[in-house]
Amino acid sequence: MKFSVMLPFVPRRPEQALPFAGLVNWSSASRLWQGQGLLTEGHHVYSYLAGAGFRFPVGFGVSLMPFRHPYDAAVQARSLALTTGHPVVAGYGPGALQLQRAVMGREYRSQLGACREYLTALRRLLDGEVVDVSGEFFDVHGQLEPYPAPRVEVGLGVLRKGSARVAGEVADVAITWLTPAGYVAGTLAPAIAEGAARAGRKGPRIVAIVPVALARGDRDPLAIALASNKAHLSLPHYQSMLRAGGLEITGVPETDVRQLIAGDGFLYGEEDELARKLDAYRQAGVDEVVLNVTGVSALHGPDVAVRELATILRHMSAHTGQAGNESTSEEQVS
Repeated sequence: MKFSVMLPFVPRRPEQALPFAGLVNWSSASRLWQGQGLLTEGHHVYSYLAGAGFRFPVGFGVSLMPFRHPYDAAVQARSLALTTGHPVVAGYGPGALQLQRAVMGREYRSQLGACREYLTALRRLLDGEVVDVSGEFFDVHGQLEPYPAPRVEVGLGVLRKGSARVAGEVADVAITWLTPAGYVAGTLAPAIAEGAARAGRKGPRIVAIVPVALARGDRDPLAIALASNKAHLSLPHYQSMLRAGGLEITGVPETDVRQLIAGDGFLYGEEDELARKLDAYRQAGVDEVVLNVTGVSALHGPDVAVRELATILRHMSAHTGQAGNESTSEEQVS
């Protein structure tokens, strides 16, 4: 199982991402990931980092479909692959219903149907096909100009069985967020395999974006978990997923973080304890864990966050025997 890094904030200026780019460049981390940016746009941040000399595989987990037509998504993803010279994971999801109404004036009639159409068109465009589709949700008529580029994997954000089956059918990568390892093993991984079998294809690899923090004497884990996940805990589709995973979610984030920590949706502990909890994702069938220290960054600052990621990566590399450049120092990444 590989380990990667989530940029734990949306930068106001792209140079704020440089310490995290340095960490990925000099450590055993496989990839740098971003979520949906509404301040600076993620493709622009990665292009800035490439121009500054930091070129490595990158990912989006996940961008929101209402903001970008499939053709534009294909152009942007391949452009980034050409700019960085490395593979890209273009992960997408439909977003919350209220966001769909705000951006499009309506909801997708079928969330799963929209995802299936979007990812299918995106994959075909990236494969160089001429796409001439008038679908229920998207009209796509065109072809990308043929040109060799590093591989772009198409990903789908996965929280529940339905989206997991669709990912199995059409995605290269199934991307989870805030999902406990037990829920991945018992619910999502079997549904992904079911969708892949139904489509007669090899299943996608599974990437889990996991909120983590190291235990320290002066820290309040509840405050860190809340800073990291308050917005997600207020959304119905995340509440539904966590309840399906066995957590007693009430809809009040300030109290639900206790359940999140107890149920290992948010991982908190010393290095060895975190290693044990992270290994549960490997046992669940996850191929790549993305370490997300958003809460640490929000409460203690980006400098602490990047050092924390370096510590976890070093420990996990030693714990798993994962090859990587172990010369990373606090001076290099801060």
